[in-house]
Amino acid sequence: MLLDDEGNELILPKSEQIPTDYFKKGESVRAVVKKVDLRANSPVILLSRTHPSFLAKLLELEVPEIFDGLISIKKIVREPGERAKVAVESYDDRIDPVGACVGMKGSRIHGIVRELKNENIDIINFTTNIQLLLQRSLTPAKISSMNINEENKHVEVFMPADQVSLAIGKRGVNIKLAQELTGYNIDVFRDDLEQGEFDIDLDEFTDEIDGWVIDELKKVGCDTARSVLALTDEELIRRTDLEVETIKDVKQILGREFDDDEEEAK
Repeated sequence: MLLDDEGNELILPKSEQIPTDYFKKGESVRAVVKKVDLRANSPVILLSRTHPSFLAKLLELEVPEIFDGLISIKKIVREPGERAKVAVESYDDRIDPVGACVGMKGSRIHGIVRELKNENIDIINFTTNIQLLLQRSLTPAKISSMNINEENKHVEVFMPADQVSLAIGKRGVNIKLAQELTGYNIDVFRDDLEQGEFDIDLDEFTDEIDGWVIDELKKVGCDTARSVLALTDEELIRRTDLEVETIKDVKQILGREFDDDEEEAK
């Protein structure tokens, strides 16, 4: 049970706590009021530490420029305890909004990260240029190029193979937050195929590989045969919900296509 300074009972359900939250008796707890209901003429106050507004309030406390209205928080998306992305904009050309939020050597952001149980926080400059916003939203990955379909809110992003896992992020969190921040569906592709090296879209294997398996691979940025074969079994096990036997069967099916091609080349 939590009590405020006036003795009112506050509720902080598990669903509104960061997964690694642990509180001791008598400890002060930081949270935002998410909802207030009346029950038998008594207020029922629901708190939250997972809502984006909690991070917004922490930033307001740590960054005077936000408190004073010189920097505006345009949008916050979070996967509590794992990662957050914050788009900020400055109303004063002399103020770098990202630098102001991070602080000298990270002095301002470090305290917030600790409060959020080491949640990674990406602070990015907001822009109405959707291509630039998409590029920034996929931080820390570096993008080579992209094809944007504004009508369908869909974008194909191309990047070197070593950047794909960064763009997707652990359990797909990074790309999920980038999609929430921008409002675009994002598909990630490798663009480092050697000249003359062909690849095959995974959808071409629906007669041999179950559709749900292909969908699971696509969730982690593997849209083609070579993108799957480029990852180790251990990496695929870690990033997907697939069993090791399934991964080995899939790789065997995909590998046969290139083995056959190499035999014909000889």
